[in-house]
Amino acid sequence: MESFFSRRIVKSIIVLIVLGVGVLPFFVWRSIFYKAIPVETTATDVLNYKHEVIGSSVQGRTIDAYTFGTGSTHIIFVGGIHGGYEWNSVLLAYQFFDYLKTNSDIITVNMTITVIPSANPDGIFKVVGKEGRFTSVNILPNLPNGTGRFNADNVDLNRNFDCKWQATSTWQSNTVSAGTKAFSEPEAKAIRDFVLRDKPAAVIFWHSKSNAVYASECKNGVLPETLNIMSAYSVASDYPAIKSFDSYAVTGDAEGWLASINIPAITVELKTHETVEWDRNLGGIKALFKYFSGR
Repeated sequence: MESFFSRRIVKSIIVLIVLGVGVLPFFVWRSIFYKAIPVETTATDVLNYKHEVIGSSVQGRTIDAYTFGTGSTHIIFVGGIHGGYEWNSVLLAYQFFDYLKTNSDIITVNMTITVIPSANPDGIFKVVGKEGRFTSVNILPNLPNGTGRFNADNVDLNRNFDCKWQATSTWQSNTVSAGTKAFSEPEAKAIRDFVLRDKPAAVIFWHSKSNAVYASECKNGVLPETLNIMSAYSVASDYPAIKSFDSYAVTGDAEGWLASINIPAITVELKTHETVEWDRNLGGIKALFKYFSGR
């Protein structure tokens, strides 16, 4: 008898379930269904990743910043301030960005990392001829030396910052425009405003092609911590460390401006204008992370 009633109860439940498909509110079935399927969490969710447009170029192209982590020690990496002339520094920055998305464990809880791949997007466009990300195969052929180094106002952005600024400056044996005043260019303003807002512990600029790591200085010399991070990056990457750039006079450079406001900054010069040298730079990056991780 008990078995009979048990079977009747089971059959009744099945009938109710079948009939209920048509009458139960949709949201009930939706909730049951979604509870059965786990939500996939991406690496960027775990990293507290965010994308910001921190400014725009003379021609209106965005200057993008990609930030990972929420720690108090903020390190900024910048590529492409010399635009298409140093396009490989942009590719290096994007490769670092991709690496961070899939290697969250490299960022300790006390750190925040920002990557600004292209600080001169108009200069990049002159050499690539397309918007957004690119690869080496997109580089236009047979371009004159120096193409894309300057912004759309023909200003060398790495001479437009407020450290010993002059209206004209030098690049190799060439006289270049440094703008009408310090921070006259929107690209330089974007970097300035982002730095002043977030007050980073250090800023690393990727350039090419001197095959070295340079310290930064302005009127008061090199900051002691700048020497420390220069040395750490140099040893791990095998780029020679050079305390002072003396090949020719430079005024209004971004690294010098950072030194003037007591923020350590280094310039990492790749060996060529075409190679990314990922393994060397990843070694330098990891050395910096190790240096700053104990704070």
